[in-house]
Amino acid sequence: MLNLVVALIAGIVLGYVLRKKKRVNLTRATFGIILLLIFSLGFSLGSNNELLDSLPKVGLNATVILLFAVGFSVLFVKAAGKMVKLD
Repeated sequence: MLNLVVALIAGIVLGYVLRKKKRVNLTRATFGIILLLIFSLGFSLGSNNELLDSLPKVGLNATVILLFAVGFSVLFVKAAGKMVKLD
Protein backbone atom coordinates (compact mmCIF):
# COMPACT_ATOMS: atom_id res chain seq x y z
CA MET A 1 0.00 0.00 0.00
CA LEU A 2 2.82 2.35 0.83
CA ASN A 3 4.30 1.73 -2.63
CA LEU A 4 1.06 2.91 -4.25
CA VAL A 5 0.88 6.05 -2.14
CA VAL A 6 4.53 6.90 -2.84
CA ALA A 7 4.04 6.36 -6.58
CA LEU A 8 0.90 8.51 -6.57
CA ILE A 9 2.58 11.33 -4.66
CA ALA A 10 5.65 11.15 -6.92
CA GLY A 11 3.41 11.42 -9.99
CA ILE A 12 1.56 14.39 -8.56
CA VAL A 13 4.80 16.19 -7.67
CA LEU A 14 6.34 15.44 -11.07
CA GLY A 15 3.20 16.62 -12.85
CA TYR A 16 3.14 19.79 -10.78
CA VAL A 17 6.81 20.56 -11.47
CA LEU A 18 6.54 19.85 -15.20
CA ARG A 19 3.10 21.45 -15.77
CA LYS A 20 4.56 24.36 -17.75
CA LYS A 21 6.59 22.12 -20.07
CA LYS A 22 5.41 20.82 -23.43
CA ARG A 23 2.75 18.17 -22.89
CA VAL A 24 3.57 14.63 -23.88
CA ASN A 25 0.82 12.44 -25.31
CA LEU A 26 0.86 9.29 -23.19
CA THR A 27 -2.35 7.80 -24.57
CA ARG A 28 -0.69 4.84 -26.32
CA ALA A 29 1.62 4.13 -23.38
CA THR A 30 -1.30 4.28 -20.94
CA PHE A 31 -3.36 1.95 -23.12
CA GLY A 32 -0.45 -0.52 -23.34
CA ILE A 33 0.06 -0.47 -19.58
CA ILE A 34 -3.66 -1.04 -18.99
CA LEU A 35 -3.57 -4.03 -21.34
CA LEU A 36 -0.55 -5.39 -19.46
CA LEU A 37 -2.36 -4.97 -16.13
CA ILE A 38 -5.47 -6.73 -17.45
CA PHE A 39 -3.33 -9.56 -18.80
CA SER A 40 -1.51 -9.96 -15.48
CA LEU A 41 -4.85 -9.97 -13.61
CA GLY A 42 -6.18 -12.67 -15.94
CA PHE A 43 -2.99 -14.70 -15.54
CA SER A 44 -3.22 -14.42 -11.77
CA LEU A 45 -6.88 -15.48 -11.77
CA GLY A 46 -6.28 -18.33 -14.19
CA SER A 47 -3.46 -19.78 -12.12
CA ASN A 48 -5.49 -19.77 -8.88
CA ASN A 49 -7.11 -23.23 -8.59
CA GLU A 50 -9.17 -22.31 -5.53
CA LEU A 51 -10.71 -19.36 -7.33
CA LEU A 52 -11.42 -21.37 -10.47
CA ASP A 53 -13.18 -24.04 -8.38
CA SER A 54 -15.46 -21.44 -6.77
CA LEU A 55 -16.10 -19.54 -10.01
CA PRO A 56 -19.51 -21.14 -10.80
CA LYS A 57 -20.92 -20.10 -7.41
CA VAL A 58 -19.37 -16.62 -7.59
CA GLY A 59 -20.57 -16.23 -11.17
CA LEU A 60 -24.12 -17.17 -10.22
CA ASN A 61 -24.13 -14.69 -7.32
CA ALA A 62 -22.73 -11.96 -9.56
CA THR A 63 -25.39 -12.67 -12.21
CA VAL A 64 -28.19 -12.45 -9.66
CA ILE A 65 -26.84 -9.16 -8.29
CA LEU A 66 -26.49 -7.81 -11.83
CA LEU A 67 -30.05 -8.72 -12.77
CA PHE A 68 -31.48 -7.14 -9.61
CA ALA A 69 -29.39 -3.98 -10.06
CA VAL A 70 -30.41 -3.53 -13.70
CA GLY A 71 -34.04 -4.45 -13.04
CA PHE A 72 -34.51 -2.07 -10.13
CA SER A 73 -32.63 0.68 -11.97
CA VAL A 74 -35.07 0.41 -14.88
CA LEU A 75 -38.04 0.40 -12.50
CA PHE A 76 -36.81 3.45 -10.59
CA VAL A 77 -36.07 5.38 -13.78
CA LYS A 78 -39.55 4.62 -15.12
CA ALA A 79 -41.13 5.64 -11.80
CA ALA A 80 -39.08 8.85 -11.64
CA GLY A 81 -40.02 9.63 -15.24
CA LYS A 82 -43.71 9.29 -14.42
CA MET A 83 -43.31 11.44 -11.32
CA VAL A 84 -41.82 14.32 -13.32
CA LYS A 85 -44.13 13.68 -16.28
CA LEU A 86 -41.48 12.80 -18.85
CA ASP A 87 -43.77 10.29 -20.60
